[in-house]
Amino acid sequence: MKKLISNTVLFLFALMSFAQDGEDPVIWSQDLIPLGDSQYELIMKAAIDEGWHLYSQFTAEGGSLPSEFTYINEGAEYELIGGTTESATLKEYSEIFEVEETLFKKEAVFKQKIRMLKPDITQVKVELFYQVCKEVCIPQDKVFYFSLDGSEIAPAEESLDTRSIAMANALKLDLKNKDVLRGIGGSSSEGETGLLVIFGLGFLGGLIALLTPCVFPMIPLTVSFFTKKSQSRSKGIFDASLYGFFIVIIYFLLSLPFHLFDSVDSQILNTIATNIWLNLFFFLIFVFFAFSFFGYYELTLPSSWANKMDSASNRVGGGMGIFFMAVTLAIVSFSCTGPILGGLLGSTALAEGDVATNLSAGMLGFGVALALPFALFAMFPAWLQSLPKSGGWMTTVKVVLGFLELALAFKFLSNADLVGNWGLFKREIFLGIWILIFLLLSLYLFGIFRFPHDGPKTKLSSLRKITGFVSVVFCVYLLSGALQITNLKLLSGFPPPDFYTLAEQDSECPLGIDCFKDFETGRAYAEKENKPILLDFTGWACVNCRKMEEHVWSDPEVFQLLNEEFVLISLYVDDRKSLPENEQFKFRYDSGRVKSIDEIGEKWGTFQTINFNAASQPYYVMLSPDLYILNSSIQNTDTATYEKWLKEGLQAFQTYQRNILVSSR
Repeated sequence: MKKLISNTVLFLFALMSFAQDGEDPVIWSQDLIPLGDSQYELIMKAAIDEGWHLYSQFTAEGGSLPSEFTYINEGAEYELIGGTTESATLKEYSEIFEVEETLFKKEAVFKQKIRMLKPDITQVKVELFYQVCKEVCIPQDKVFYFSLDGSEIAPAEESLDTRSIAMANALKLDLKNKDVLRGIGGSSSEGETGLLVIFGLGFLGGLIALLTPCVFPMIPLTVSFFTKKSQSRSKGIFDASLYGFFIVIIYFLLSLPFHLFDSVDSQILNTIATNIWLNLFFFLIFVFFAFSFFGYYELTLPSSWANKMDSASNRVGGGMGIFFMAVTLAIVSFSCTGPILGGLLGSTALAEGDVATNLSAGMLGFGVALALPFALFAMFPAWLQSLPKSGGWMTTVKVVLGFLELALAFKFLSNADLVGNWGLFKREIFLGIWILIFLLLSLYLFGIFRFPHDGPKTKLSSLRKITGFVSVVFCVYLLSGALQITNLKLLSGFPPPDFYTLAEQDSECPLGIDCFKDFETGRAYAEKENKPILLDFTGWACVNCRKMEEHVWSDPEVFQLLNEEFVLISLYVDDRKSLPENEQFKFRYDSGRVKSIDEIGEKWGTFQTINFNAASQPYYVMLSPDLYILNSSIQNTDTATYEKWLKEGLQAFQTYQRNILVSSR
């Protein structure tokens, strides 16, 4: 697991380098040699940039993944003669994987002889999976097309069957008055507010990181180094400020690789954030982080990295030397900052909006908070005297963070349960686990039990007692919510929705409102009842969707409107239940990309994108049964704005109905 964490960070650095270069470090070429008697030799050559390498098909197990060729339709159209041969390789020992690996540098040549089984076949397709590496590896795919008769080959566009075309066309609505959708109420301000909140969370995470044993002792040492080394006070302040600036830049740069997802389709980030296996992976990682904070083991990056950076700072000097000092801090403090950064990544995955932009905002806040003390204490060195001494209190901070990481871990497990519709972590069970976690935190803070890295037992501080008391109060609050004495509005979005409960419910919809989870079924009912439709694009793992339901929809006026005046159609874009086989199909986007629609959530996510050009949730649209848009769409907003929006839509529906009646006479 430690290797996994280290390689994840390494991967981000390598991917960032790859993105900044803008060019593939491996250039492939191919050749075909006829051998006679229906035999050919396929040749695939790789020109590898300086400093990069790729691995042999036969590199050692337990290390980086080998290159792997897949010969499409082999056995049916042609047969392989022997195996795929390689040019000369190199052997290098990997300190990370602790095995001797076989690899190529500068150039690699692969050859494969084949014998055709069908004379009418004119092309051969070969797929290659490989890893291009520079300290760590970035997985790549390459497809080779070999023309046996010399004709030019263009990769065939995937064709759609008649049923897929018909079902894809059925997703596209003939919307009327669609221009009104452009005024998306509250979305821009909400987005800006969301980024500020995430920046604030990152800033708070950075402040917490300052209080950990890996960072706090570095503040006086580093500031003293700059102020004493410099010939003047102004030079010392400048160097310390530059050091802080580089810290901000380093953490901000770590978020840039995630922006590579922007070139993929609009649903990919939602798919990643609500993926069952990814949520389970986050659960395991956060549990792993938590136990590192509990002192059972320590997360560290390879010490050779810190030594190289420290050596570079001494050798280079000047501004670049200060930059390498900042990199050294980031490396040596990883055992404390890594889990906090993991929590930040998890928070951005749970938040609404663009994951990459959210992460950049959070990383920027984290870097600013971490860098600020170095500049401030250099400007006001007398403040150093007021800093508390390092001691056992920093261990307590780490343990508290560990319990918070553990609580967040179960949020990801709950997401997987909700999206997968397993029914294992109902609301009461989730709250019970959180009650247990915060009860254990309270017992720790009151000194009832200890962890391996705790120092000698000392008198409990007032702050520790107060924090323990707050944790007990929070347990009582959770218990009152589990017993339905309070509604837990302060935690909206974190526990499962109130209708996901062990108790029997009349409706599996928010607040017990009758709703439909299929568009055409709901539309038919709205036409029968002559009521407007409230189309609710939502998600099981959507935090802001729960906030809207529990804070805004629960308002008596809003609830009455939703329950009596509208037909509610809630479409869950992250529902991972498979569609019936006869409802699965393929959809071609305008870009030409073909996507298999196999799950309920994929269907409604695509439905939202192609009809409303939107991919975020919650997303609300009001329309008549004959698809006339009644008002602008709306997302996160306050109760008053949402109520006004509903009433405007209802009035627009009544006006639209009168106009139809007049025109029909």
